[in-house]
Amino acid sequence: MRLGRASERLTWIALALAVTAVASADEPQKWLERMNQALTTLNYDGVFLHSQGGRVETLRIIHRVQGGVVTERLVSLDGSGREFIRSGTTLTCYLPDERKVLVEQQPAQSLLLGSLPSFGPSASQFYDIRAVRHTRLIGKKTQLIVVTPKDEYRYGYRLWIDQATGMPLKTQLCDRRGNVIEQVVFASIATPDRIPDTAFQPDMATDGFQWVRQLPMSTPAATTAASSVSRWSALELPPGFHMSVRAVQIMPGTTGLVEHLVYTDGIASVSVFVESHMHADHTLSGSEQVGSTSTFATMVDGHPVTVVGEVPAETVRFIANSVQERPSARH
Repeated sequence: MRLGRASERLTWIALALAVTAVASADEPQKWLERMNQALTTLNYDGVFLHSQGGRVETLRIIHRVQGGVVTERLVSLDGSGREFIRSGTTLTCYLPDERKVLVEQQPAQSLLLGSLPSFGPSASQFYDIRAVRHTRLIGKKTQLIVVTPKDEYRYGYRLWIDQATGMPLKTQLCDRRGNVIEQVVFASIATPDRIPDTAFQPDMATDGFQWVRQLPMSTPAATTAASSVSRWSALELPPGFHMSVRAVQIMPGTTGLVEHLVYTDGIASVSVFVESHMHADHTLSGSEQVGSTSTFATMVDGHPVTVVGEVPAETVRFIANSVQERPSARH
C-alpha cells in the first residue's frame, strides 16, 4: 500500500509539472495576444523615437476607436514635419516638404504604427517565443518577450509590454545574431477613455498645396479580372510562407496592369509585383536593403518582377527566383 500510494503521488506530481509546463509555454503567446488587442482596441496618445539605419526620428501617435471606426494621426515632431491621418480606410498624407497632400486607401486593419508585429496562433511553428524577465520603462512595469526565428528567412523581435495596458513600450527588430535593425521606444504614452475630434486635425495650413487622390491599389474592374488575368506564382517558398492575397492592380509608373501577390508566414509579409508588359531591357535586376526592408528586382521571361518585404534579403531573393508563369496560363 505504501508503495502504491507513493507511486500514485509521483504520478500526480508528474501530471502537475506537465500542466505547469504547458501553462508556462502558453504565457508568452498570451502576452502577444494581449499586445495585439491593445494596439487595435485601446485609445492611446504617445510620443516615441523611431531609429533605423543610424537615423532617429521623434513622432507622436494618436489612436482612437469609436463606434467601430479607427482614427489615427501620426506626426513627425522633427525633420520634415509630415503628418499622416487615417479615418477608417482613408489615409491622408500631409507632405509639407513637397507642398502636397496625398489621399489613398489602406486596408482597414492596417496601423500607422506599422513596424510593430502582429503574432498569430501559428507563430510558434517558426519562432521561439520566450518570456524573459520583468523590468521597468518610463516608470511602468513591463514584461520582456523575446521572439527568435528558427531559420534565416525571418527577423526576430524583442518586445517590452506594459503589464497594465498590454501596450508595447519598446520594440526591437533583430537579425539572427540579435543585432538591432530597427527600434521603436515610447518616451511617454497615455490611454485616455476619450480623444476629441480636434486631435485628428493637421497642424499645418495647406494653402497652395497640391492635392493628389490615388486610385485604390486594386480597382473594382481589376479585382474582377484578377482570377482570369492572374498568371504568376512563386512555385517554391521559404518554410511557413503561403499566399494570402492575389490581385491585379493599376500602379503609378507602370504600363498596363500589375499582378500583386502577397506571401506571409503569419507575421512577416512579402509582396511580389509582376508587370504585365514585356520589357526590352533584361538587365533590370538587383537587390537593395533600406533598414528592415529588403527589395529584389529581376526579369522573368521579359517581365519585370519586384519583391519587397520586411524580411532578410535571403527571403525576397528566394521568392523572386521562384516566380514563374503558371503552366495553365501559358499560351
